[in-house]
Amino acid sequence: MRPLTEHKILVTGATSGLGQQVAVELAALGAAVVVHGRDPDRVRETAAKVAAQSADPARITTAVADLAALAEVARLAEIVAIDHPDLTVLVNNAGIGFGRPGGSREVSRDGIELRFAVNYLAAHLLARRLLPTLTANAPSRIVNVSSAGQAPFSADPLMERAYDGVLAYRQSKLAMIADTFALAKQTAGTGVTVNTLHPASLMPTAMVVESGWDTMDSLESGVRATMRLITDPDLDNMTGRYFFRLEEADPLPEASDPAAQTGLAEVTDRLLAEHLGT
Repeated sequence: MRPLTEHKILVTGATSGLGQQVAVELAALGAAVVVHGRDPDRVRETAAKVAAQSADPARITTAVADLAALAEVARLAEIVAIDHPDLTVLVNNAGIGFGRPGGSREVSRDGIELRFAVNYLAAHLLARRLLPTLTANAPSRIVNVSSAGQAPFSADPLMERAYDGVLAYRQSKLAMIADTFALAKQTAGTGVTVNTLHPASLMPTAMVVESGWDTMDSLESGVRATMRLITDPDLDNMTGRYFFRLEEADPLPEASDPAAQTGLAEVTDRLLAEHLGT
């Protein structure tokens, strides 16, 4: 892996929690960072905080998009590809948590179940649209922030028959892991590695607080695990792996099941065709 000073890294969901602290640490180590969020004011405030840690504040830039709208995800990818042709790392960190206990089914701006839309579908689309840029700049990396909280998605990925926020979250995260494995196969030999991790359990982030669950791990522990997947040269040739904190681990079997991956791809392609015409 090249020195971090030679990398440009897009961190989605960087205006709070894990994403923000990862962006801060990357900047402090000399990387150019693209700070993403959906609220322009929070993005500007976060970028200033990140830039304060950089030896060259001009290397900290911003990108605003609501990942709950597929058109905005597509536009984000288009803007990043044009404005940042030197992008080398994509960190798909943005996500929606369990939600409030007992909450009703939520949908994205496209009418898709919200957690599936943001946690999985947006990351899928962003990675595919930025893949030409990342391939041109290889060696490069895609890091997907998933979770050890997983549930099979094949039966009802959009939670249309029965809804539970915790289950929806877990299904979306297993879908992300399955998609990581599928994309790693597609990119084998290109110099683009694709890995995913559970950074830590129930960190003190806004989504955990909203859910009412007790916190377990520190934010710092999650940042350390995520930074490893972004920066560790020992992972240069490792792709298609899932990590539990700092160790390689096995997710639920469905993530590696070809039939489940095919079913997920069919749902994904249908939704993208319906809402983007592609």
